[in-house]
Amino acid sequence: MKKFLFRLPIVIVLALGAALPAFADTIRLKDGSVIRGQIVSFKNEQFTILVGSGTRGRKSRITVFMEDVDSIEFDGAPADEASNSSSGPMEPPSQPPANTRTSNQRPSNPPPTQTSNPNTTANPNPNPTFFNVNVRVRADNSTNGWTNSGLVVRRGQRLRISATGRVNLGAKGASTADGLASVVDREKLMRNQPTGGLIAVIGDDNDDFIFIGSSRDFVAQRDGVLFLGVNEGNLADNSGTFEVVIEAEAGGGN
Repeated sequence: MKKFLFRLPIVIVLALGAALPAFADTIRLKDGSVIRGQIVSFKNEQFTILVGSGTRGRKSRITVFMEDVDSIEFDGAPADEASNSSSGPMEPPSQPPANTRTSNQRPSNPPPTQTSNPNTTANPNPNPTFFNVNVRVRADNSTNGWTNSGLVVRRGQRLRISATGRVNLGAKGASTADGLASVVDREKLMRNQPTGGLIAVIGDDNDDFIFIGSSRDFVAQRDGVLFLGVNEGNLADNSGTFEVVIEAEAGGGN
C-alpha cells in the first residue's frame, strides 16, 4: 500500500494515482471520515470518487474538496477486488435479492418485511458535533429509485435526518415525508411503513431499509454511501422532491 499525505504537492499525488488506474484508493478526510473507492477525476480542486460496484442501481459517485482531504492511500489490489475485501470499510456485496430496485424495473414479488431497527444502538459520544448535507430526493424513478446523498457514513456514526415538502404519488395522491398510512401498496420496499414516506439505505449492496419519515435520529449499523428514496412500488407516475437535511456526526463511527 502506498500512502500520500497532502503535505506533498497535489500534482505528485495525482501523477502517482494515475499510475495505478484500477486500484482501490483510501481517502481520509480531516473530519475523521474514510472513503474507499476509486478516484476517477480531479477538477476545480475537487476529487470525484467512485464507491462500490453499483450493481443494484445505486451508483456511488461522490465529490470531495481537496481542502477537506487529509491523505490518500493507493492500494495494491484492483478496485472491484478491494471492494469485496473485508479489510476495507465497505461490507462485501451479496447476491441481489428479488426486491432490488433496478433501472426501469420494479420487484415482481412483494418484498419481505424489514424488521431491523438501527435506531436502538447507543452512541458513545455524549457531545458530538455535526456537519450538514442538503439533498433533494426525487420521487420518480429517474435515478433508479434512489438519490445518492454523496455522504459516506461509518458504522457507529450518528445521523439526524429531517425532510420537508410534498411529492405526488400519481393516483395515490400527494404525500409528505411521513407517507400515507392508509394507502395500500403491495410492492413498496417497507411493507409495514406508510406509502410514499422517505426511506434510506446504507450501501449499494444492502437491503436493510430504514424508514426516515419527516425526522429520524439513528446510529449507522454499517459503512457505506447513504441513499434516500420513496417507499412506493410504482415510481413511474411520481413527481416532486423532498428537501432533506442530513446532520452527520463529525469524526463519528468505529
